[in-house]
Amino acid sequence: MTMEFKRSPDGGWGWVIVLVSFVTQFLCYGSPLAVGVLYIEWLDAFGEGKGKTAWIGSLASGVGLLASPVCSLCVSSFGARPVTIFSGFMVAGGLMLSSFAPNIYFLFFSYGIVVGLGCGLLYTATVTITCQYFDSRRGLALGLISTGSSVGLFIYAALQRLLIEFYGLDGCLLIVGALALNILACGSLMRPLRSSDRPLPEKTALENVPDRYLVYNEKEKNLEENINILEKSYRGDETCKSTLANGDCKQESLLHKNPTTMAHTKETETYKKKVAERTYFCKQLAKRKWQLYKNYCEETVTLFKNKVFSALFIAIFLFDIGGFPPSLLMEDVARSSNVKEEDFTMPLISIIGIMTAVGKLILGILADFKWINTLYLYVATLIIMSLALCAIPFAKSYVTLAILSGIVGFLTGNWSIFPYVTTKTVGIEKLAHAYGILMFFAGLGNSLGPPIVGWFFDWTQTYDIAFYFSGFCVLLGGFILLLAALPSWDTCNKQVPKPAPTTFLYKVASNSSNV
Repeated sequence: MTMEFKRSPDGGWGWVIVLVSFVTQFLCYGSPLAVGVLYIEWLDAFGEGKGKTAWIGSLASGVGLLASPVCSLCVSSFGARPVTIFSGFMVAGGLMLSSFAPNIYFLFFSYGIVVGLGCGLLYTATVTITCQYFDSRRGLALGLISTGSSVGLFIYAALQRLLIEFYGLDGCLLIVGALALNILACGSLMRPLRSSDRPLPEKTALENVPDRYLVYNEKEKNLEENINILEKSYRGDETCKSTLANGDCKQESLLHKNPTTMAHTKETETYKKKVAERTYFCKQLAKRKWQLYKNYCEETVTLFKNKVFSALFIAIFLFDIGGFPPSLLMEDVARSSNVKEEDFTMPLISIIGIMTAVGKLILGILADFKWINTLYLYVATLIIMSLALCAIPFAKSYVTLAILSGIVGFLTGNWSIFPYVTTKTVGIEKLAHAYGILMFFAGLGNSLGPPIVGWFFDWTQTYDIAFYFSGFCVLLGGFILLLAALPSWDTCNKQVPKPAPTTFLYKVASNSSNV
C-alpha cells in the first residue's frame, strides 16, 4: 500500500511548523555558525595552531552537509518528529560534552562531529516537514525557517561572548547546550501529516512498480523450486541420520507412521515454505536495491555530462572553501589587525549573521522576477564576494572590517537562490538528486576552507595571503560557472518552442525555460 498524505494545508498548523522549525534552526545553528567567538578562546586554551583549531568549526558546519544522504534516509525512514527529538539530544549533548574537553582532539569529536551531524539531521527534518505542510506558499515558508540560522548567528555571537565573560568557556558551552534542549519541545510539536484512516505503508511508492504481478507469478514458480530443493536436502539429512544410527535406511519409513513424527513433518514443511519465501524475498530485494543503485549511478553520470552542472559543483566547492572562513575567523582577523576591543560596537560575526538573513530575503525576492536570470545573479554574487574577500587585508579599522563583514554576509545569502539555479540547470525532476550531490561538495568545501586559511596564517603569520587565496577561489568558481553557462542559456532561449527533448543537454534547456 502506498503512503498517502493529507493535502498540504498551506496554513493552519503549518504556521506552527514554521515557528518551531525556525526556533530549531536558531538553537542548533546558533553556536556552530558563531563558533568564531569560541575559536579565539580555544586558541588561548589549547595553544594549538590556527589551522588545526579551525578544524573544529569547519567540521561542525561541514559534517552535516557531507552526511546529507544519510540524514535524508533517516528522516524518510523514521519521520521528522523522532529525528528532531533524537538530534536535539545530539546537539545538546555534544555542546555540554565539549565543556569537559581535555584537548582539541576531543573537540573534533564532541563539537565537530556530534554537533555537526545533529545539525545536519535537524536541517533535513525541518525542511522536509515544512515542505509537507506547504505547497503554494512553500517558498515563503522555507525562506522564513532558513532565517533562523542567520538570526541565531547574530544573537549567539553576542550571547556566547557575554557568557564567556561571566562564566568562562566551559560555563558558556554548558549553558548553550542546555538551551539546545528546547529543540526537544520543538520536535514534539512536529505533527506528521499522514492520513489517519489509512495504515502505515509496508513498502515505499518506489517499490510498488507496475510489474508487481509479474513478480508474484515468478515468485510462485521460484517458491516451488526452493521448496523442492529444501525437501531433497531435508530427506537426505534424515536418511543419513537414520543410517548412522541404525545402519538401515528403512527406519525412516517407520518413523513417518508415528503421529508425532507426522506432526513434526508438517511443521517442518511449513517452516521450509517460510524459509523459501524469505530466501526469495531477500533475492528480490537485493535485485531491486542493485537496480536502484545502478540507476542512481547512471543518472549521476548523466548529470555530470551537463557542463553547467559540472561547473556548478566546482563553483559551490570553491565558494565554500573561500567564502566560509570569514564567518569563523573574522574575530581573529580583527585581533590580528590590532583593533581595540573598545571599538567593537557589535561583534563582526553578528554583522555577518544579520546581513546574511537580509541577503537571503532580498536575493530570494530578486530571483522571483522573471526578467532576472538567477544564474547570472548567482555569478554576480560570487564575483563581488571575491573582491570583498581580497579587500579584507587592507582593512585596519573596525569600521572598515564591519562594512566588509556586512558585504560578505549579504552575499553569503546567495544560498537562498542556489536551489533556483540548480532547478534551472537540471530540471525539477532531477533536483533532489542533483542538490544532494552539490550539498556534499559544499560540505567538503566548508570542512576544508577554514583549516586552509588557518594554515596560511601559521605559515606566513598574517591573514593577507589567506584572504587573497579565498578571493581567488571564489572568483575562479564564478568565472568557470559563467563561461560554462553562457552557451547553454543562449541555447535555452532558442529551443523553447521545440518538441520534447531527445538528448540530455536539450532536456536541461527545455526544463529551464519552465522554471
